[in-house]
Amino acid sequence: MTSSFLSVSSFAAEDIHNQYFDALAAHCGNAYEGVVTAGNSADDGFSGKKLIMHVRECSDRELKVPFHVGDDHSRTWVISKTDNGLRLKHDHRHQDGTEDKVTMYGGDTVDLGTVTQQSFPVDAESIANFKENGLDQSVTNVWHMYIEPSTFSYRLTRENRDFKVDFDLTKPVALPPTPWGHK
Repeated sequence: MTSSFLSVSSFAAEDIHNQYFDALAAHCGNAYEGVVTAGNSADDGFSGKKLIMHVRECSDRELKVPFHVGDDHSRTWVISKTDNGLRLKHDHRHQDGTEDKVTMYGGDTVDLGTVTQQSFPVDAESIANFKENGLDQSVTNVWHMYIEPSTFSYRLTRENRDFKVDFDLTKPVALPPTPWGHK
């Protein structure tokens, strides 16, 4: 009985993660404009700039979603399927395409989430990178991504920080430039 319950639970988890992944993948090839809907002075670098997400590269196991902030094309969210759920990594590049010293940070889902919301608590590798680079405030980061029929939201939470950008999925916009370090 226990093994049947576990296989049904595993199937349910995989199904929820797949439905979430597929809902985002359905936007492959499209770009959307966003607005900051939560933030503080730490987020001033986003103020007054055009915010564009582009569901740019899609396979059955991985999605690459560049997040353009004005003329800064350094950020790409990488969402991939794992054996236990989903993983979010932040690929940060310099204008010449080289990796930033703080890159490929993120985490894995630790629970089912829902077909519209997944959370990614910071992983040990990212904590080590943050500490090595003097970003101790980031060691408790949790990233959240929400996909609803008309809105995609990216959110970062930690003590004294709640940053969120909402993107309007009902109005595709012109495709942004190729993100730095990508072809």
